[in-house]
Amino acid sequence: MSLLVVLSPEPAEGEPLPASLQQSIDVAGVAVLGRAGCHTLVQRTQALAPSMVLVHLDETEPQLDALLEALAPWGGAPPCALGVMSAPLDSAQHAALVAAGVHGWVPIESADALAALTAQAQARWTREAALRTELDALRTRMDERKWVDRAKGLLMSARGIGEDEAFGLLRGAAMHANLRLGEVSRSVIEAAQWAEAINRAGQLRMLSQRLVRVAAQLAAGIDAQRARVLRTQSTERVQQTLDHLTALELGPAGVQALGEVQAAWLALAALLVAKPASQGLAAIDARGEALLSAAEALTDALEASGARRALRIVNICGRQRMRAQRLAKDALLASTLAAGASRERLLPTMNEFEAALLELERAPLSSPEIRAGLASARDEWLRLVGGVQALDSTEGRATLVRSSEALVDTFERLTGWYEHSLQVIMS
Repeated sequence: MSLLVVLSPEPAEGEPLPASLQQSIDVAGVAVLGRAGCHTLVQRTQALAPSMVLVHLDETEPQLDALLEALAPWGGAPPCALGVMSAPLDSAQHAALVAAGVHGWVPIESADALAALTAQAQARWTREAALRTELDALRTRMDERKWVDRAKGLLMSARGIGEDEAFGLLRGAAMHANLRLGEVSRSVIEAAQWAEAINRAGQLRMLSQRLVRVAAQLAAGIDAQRARVLRTQSTERVQQTLDHLTALELGPAGVQALGEVQAAWLALAALLVAKPASQGLAAIDARGEALLSAAEALTDALEASGARRALRIVNICGRQRMRAQRLAKDALLASTLAAGASRERLLPTMNEFEAALLELERAPLSSPEIRAGLASARDEWLRLVGGVQALDSTEGRATLVRSSEALVDTFERLTGWYEHSLQVIMS
């Protein structure tokens, strides 16, 4: 048994212990590791790691108050046995010591009582430590059960499977990865959350281009009623997406990127209030490009933070929504404003869309519904390209608008399927 002796008041350096206390220590046959005062009790206990802390109080007041204040950081659960020797205490003082984590008490005048105090305090602390270990294990099991239930529910909802099949997937993954079932379940939930965040952030890229395209559409008088409805819906969707992302724990890089997106959105939104005119489209387009750049940075930051390779496919698919809108937007700007920069972006955007579509078609991450969705996207893409090629005609511009929206709808569904695919969720 090794003691840290706590004295109040603390003796000066080199000053011997009180004679009665030294006698008690000699009779008990315990070793003294060191001494401390109440104000250094916690720090010295951490440094010396004694078997027991023995507090010796010459007086009850105000030393007892100082002791209780010193013990507060332990919250009633000291890291070792804790005993007190003092003058007689009343019932309220004993209750205060018990609440502070004291395991035993003896009167200060009992020279032969220290051995019993150390045995009693050590036994009580050992029992409390065992109970805390059991309680921690129970909390861990309850926490794991919570994560398992959430993960099962997510798999059942995302894949339309039963509870037994969902549990079998989790158990199989845990065995394969040599991890606890709770760890795998928590990872499944986190993967789903990152996939959803990337999907939502990716929507901001598309919306940045759609809002500019709608402004150009209104300025050109192409299906103006539908364009106004779409502008309202898109504006509301941007704000809803930002609100959702703000509520997530994104990490420092994600928070900074989200702040830049919010600033870019405010700048674009300020220009969307007035009725769009041809002469103002260039400024709106510039603000839309700034929002697109910020949304790209946010989505990439989320993909990196998620640290799962399978999330890349969600990002690739989601970016196609933006390209469909970007192509239609640049084509309309080129036809209405004869904007050279917009016309120059048409071919690169078409090449990027085609390359990404090929990558998705060749990706092993697939299912019957995904393959059917990609086939539909390929057909609609060809119609959109035809609209670009017939840009000088009214019908060509109408095709451009219809096909860009149809592609957005298709890739919304595809991105959702990828987001909820087993390969992504179980990554």
